[in-house]
Amino acid sequence: MPKYTGFFIRGGRSIATEWEPNQGFTCRSIQRRPMATGIRAEVKVDGPNECPVVRAAAAADSPGHSVSRSGTPSEDGGVIEEFVLESDESVDCEELRPVFSYGTSTAYRFTREPDALCPCAYVERFEVPVVDVRVHEGAMYLTFHAPEMGALQEIVGGLRERYPSLDVQRLLHTRGEKGEQDLVFVDRSVLTDRQLEVLETAHRLGYFEHPKGSNATEVAEELGIATSTFTEHLSAAQRKLLDSILNS
Repeated sequence: MPKYTGFFIRGGRSIATEWEPNQGFTCRSIQRRPMATGIRAEVKVDGPNECPVVRAAAAADSPGHSVSRSGTPSEDGGVIEEFVLESDESVDCEELRPVFSYGTSTAYRFTREPDALCPCAYVERFEVPVVDVRVHEGAMYLTFHAPEMGALQEIVGGLRERYPSLDVQRLLHTRGEKGEQDLVFVDRSVLTDRQLEVLETAHRLGYFEHPKGSNATEVAEELGIATSTFTEHLSAAQRKLLDSILNS
């Protein structure tokens, strides 16, 4: 006898249905595959001049996008890359070769050394592919997926050592059944050593708990400073952290 199947989603669970003539419907739950728990990051690097895409975009005064690379090296072992510029003007650069034009867009191709120093190559040293690259107003925007927070911190920390102007634009975290979460990368280096010490001491003594584990005077005594000095450092530190969180 013919059997018809289908499925629907209810309460976040997939339900398979089967129908047979004279018997009606039967339902069973389908185990869903585990959700990924990585982090999608978008970072901005101002003017990495060693990158041909950035130099070309600056010369044409136009944005660059659709950056891609070949998985097969060239005859001399180099990495072949291609990108698109949105400009009516052609770019006169010896290392770039125009390969296709459509409207005001032109695709350019170039070859770089496999160990070239550039933001994309650095990220991919961590076995993390760069999934999107675009250039706008002299800045490069990279998007990649880090497997977990420790890897993200290592990548961002290394990039910041090479490019101090690095700015984390967006972090998205998928965690289990809760779906996508919007994360913020907080750079503790914006705090002075004293401000960090004040925060750590206040946290350790329960100053931020409710009810408080200690008051401002007790934290100040632990630090060996006046209460007014403690509140001054604390306010400055909180302002910097809130700027990082709210302005991201």
